[in-house]
Amino acid sequence: MNNAARTTSLRRHAVRLTGRVVSAVASVLAGSFAATLSGQPTVPAAPLPGPDPTNAAIAVATNAPGTNAPGAATQALTGTLLSTTRPQGPLSLDLTNAPATPLVWPPRPAETATLEDPQRLQKLQGQLELARHLRLTRQTAQAGPLLVELLAEDVPEVVQRSALLELAMVAQDENDLPRAQQIYSQFVQKWPADPRVPEVLLRQGLLFRQMGLNQLALAKFYSVMTAALVLKTDHFEYYQRLVLQAQIEIAETHYLSGKFADAAEFYTRLLRQNSPFLNRALAQYRLIRSLAAVGRHDEAASHAYDFLERFPDAPEQPEVRFLLASSLKKLGRNSEALQQVLRLLTEQKARSSERPDLWAYWQRRTGNEIANQLYQEGDYTKALDIYLTLAQLDPSPAWQFPVLYQIGMTYERLLQPELAAQTYQRILDRSGELGTNASPGLQAVVNMAKWRLDFVQWQARSELALRKLLPPVQARLPPLESALPAPP
Repeated sequence: MNNAARTTSLRRHAVRLTGRVVSAVASVLAGSFAATLSGQPTVPAAPLPGPDPTNAAIAVATNAPGTNAPGAATQALTGTLLSTTRPQGPLSLDLTNAPATPLVWPPRPAETATLEDPQRLQKLQGQLELARHLRLTRQTAQAGPLLVELLAEDVPEVVQRSALLELAMVAQDENDLPRAQQIYSQFVQKWPADPRVPEVLLRQGLLFRQMGLNQLALAKFYSVMTAALVLKTDHFEYYQRLVLQAQIEIAETHYLSGKFADAAEFYTRLLRQNSPFLNRALAQYRLIRSLAAVGRHDEAASHAYDFLERFPDAPEQPEVRFLLASSLKKLGRNSEALQQVLRLLTEQKARSSERPDLWAYWQRRTGNEIANQLYQEGDYTKALDIYLTLAQLDPSPAWQFPVLYQIGMTYERLLQPELAAQTYQRILDRSGELGTNASPGLQAVVNMAKWRLDFVQWQARSELALRKLLPPVQARLPPLESALPAPP
């Protein structure tokens, strides 16, 4: 074997060995690391508890998720799958519409003590704070030059590091994602032992995903875990939560890429962890959606039942019940599916006042889809139960007319022409409420209802006339004596 081949072999062996060591150490750091590689939405969340930062470069936004205030869109370090005491934000946010949040990183008070000129340091930090304020107030054009000045060679390194990170966030706020990536990479290359490196890698992964480069994003998320392991620091909880965040982002990247089978696997691994920082409700909700998307309806139904019992106040409740009803229907468990639909439409009606638009959407979608499927399969009785309940959701003609028309059609299939005619007549009696601005669709429903009413009435008259023309059918029974056996 020549030297080149021997060198290649040794490198491969070193890579395999390094992978084993990383997996072993990570299991101690993050709790079953090898079994829980998964990821999370685009928004790193609330700041970590810990000592106060020692300079202005570590300031952290305190706004609740989901607001448009500076710093609210990308809260540091914990995504929407991480448990916080604050209100949960949306599943994914457009990070281009709000300033990037400063990083959360372990304080290093010894750095400032080594500087020779405290007054100059205070002046430089004041300039850094001013640049940050300008960035958070969306004055990035003024913030950029101030930060570039702080990158001069005579500026203390502690200030240079923070200024370079702020400059990357300026590029991110300007939606110049390639430039932001370049600056973050420069920071990692210049200061690879900085305790903020793992979080910088996490931000790079989020930016790659925002750019549509999911494979590069996944590579960065895995790098977060590797970097967190090699850094020697006493801030165990900080890096433990950072590793969890990287795992969450991996699962979320698969989910957003439409790779639901992989996403389901990683969300399952996440839920096996006992981390108190994991937002289990949102992780399980993502798992249910992924399982339903790949047709694993038995597992989806099982997790949906568990979700509804564990998290009765979760905002995803109506959609989870819809997914449960759909999975049960596809499994052929029609009675259970009907029960879930009616429960969504009736028993939880009082709770819909919390988020009326969301509840109304899922109530209508669930009822429509399941009822229509039952109707097409010929299960008219169960379909009628849902249609009658749907009619109570909204009294407006735009909602009532299509539902009433479907009720009339169902009555016809159940051989109840009188009830069908009464239902069609209800549509015609209220047709005047449409006015002259009725949509073509609603006007078509009215016309079809009139046609169906005329048909039902014609059919009833035809059957009556036919009965009059035909002679009455009399039963001719043989005399009782003739039915007796003859005597021997």
